[in-house]
Amino acid sequence: MTELDKKIRQEFPVLRDRETVYLDNAATSQKPQCVIDAVSHYYEYYNANPMRGLYDISIEATDAYENARAKVAQFINAHVASEIIFTRNTTESMNLLAYSLGEELKAGDEIIVAVTEHHSNFLPWKEVASRNGATIVWFDCQEDGYLDPDTLRGLVNEHTKLVAVTQLSNVLGRINDVKTFAKIAHEVGAKIVVDGAQSVPHMPVDVIDLDCDFLAFSGHKMYAPMGIGVLYGKMELLKDMKPFLYGGEMIEYVFKDRVKYADVPHKFEAGTVNVGGAVGLVEAIKYIESYGWDTIISRENEITKYAMEKMAEIPHVNIIGSQDWHEHHGLITFTIDDIHPHDVAAIFDDAHVAVRAGHHCAQPLHKHLNLMSTTRVSFAFYNTLDDIDAFINCLRGIRAKMGYED
Repeated sequence: MTELDKKIRQEFPVLRDRETVYLDNAATSQKPQCVIDAVSHYYEYYNANPMRGLYDISIEATDAYENARAKVAQFINAHVASEIIFTRNTTESMNLLAYSLGEELKAGDEIIVAVTEHHSNFLPWKEVASRNGATIVWFDCQEDGYLDPDTLRGLVNEHTKLVAVTQLSNVLGRINDVKTFAKIAHEVGAKIVVDGAQSVPHMPVDVIDLDCDFLAFSGHKMYAPMGIGVLYGKMELLKDMKPFLYGGEMIEYVFKDRVKYADVPHKFEAGTVNVGGAVGLVEAIKYIESYGWDTIISRENEITKYAMEKMAEIPHVNIIGSQDWHEHHGLITFTIDDIHPHDVAAIFDDAHVAVRAGHHCAQPLHKHLNLMSTTRVSFAFYNTLDDIDAFINCLRGIRAKMGYED
């Protein structure tokens, strides 16, 4: 373990104080002490309901919340801070979009959904389609996970109203060409909704360069607390959308016979907001910036390359998707011949190695690849080659533990 490895791990209490090798980062990341301290400081020193209070700590809470919005906007290069809506997570962001954009859909309209999607970027659109008579059109990937822009060109037409696609698959670890997909969607007047839950924690994301209409991601996958998520949307689109939730804080004024809703983004943030989560998200962004993308990406690439090379040496281990490590960003999904993924995960747990088994909320993709379930190992920049060695040592012995002789 290098000196940098030791320094980084000391910044994460769970990694510092437990013997578990944590390799389930695509599900949620661990939190550095600075994020924990920032959230604690908020609750200790200026916890108050923001927006309406005219006393000092309420004003401090309001400033912290709105400063967080500005920081997130800068982080993903949104045009203005008010294009950032805070939600609980990516799932809530997608449901907000489906509810509001669904008002525009009618029978005969088409929603293109990539087969690589997490259920959060499929089920809300499926519900909208069943309610309004629209049709789901599947954008299938190739065996190695590649989503071909030419395939999308063959799907879009005058009936296409929306394209839903992930920037980085939570099963395949492959980065998709969202910028090209956006151009194709816009050529027929369709909107593009991008799931950034896996991409934003691992790579720079520029919404202006991508020209995506909407992007959603979650704080808990990028070292921030659970319960804080982000929905980015182009201002001209957000202005025309209906609110998702109704109640306090999202209004300008209310009378018995009429109501005027607040401006964007506040009309989408009903009720008491998660200031503590927003404060933690800002600190997580600052933490990422303190190391820089070059360091983060190079460390994760080194770990991914090392893991794939070692896995390729083990008989009966099958890596899902591309066999080129360059096409796996922060995660590798695999199967072991004759062994159920849940048994695989249980054996890893006995060795104090945390991985994830199942369909990873992507059952259509698993069916498309003729798989029932898989095991996923996923990395963050705080992981080390020692972590991978522990993972590989356990992986080598799994079939023997289940009674197979190779």
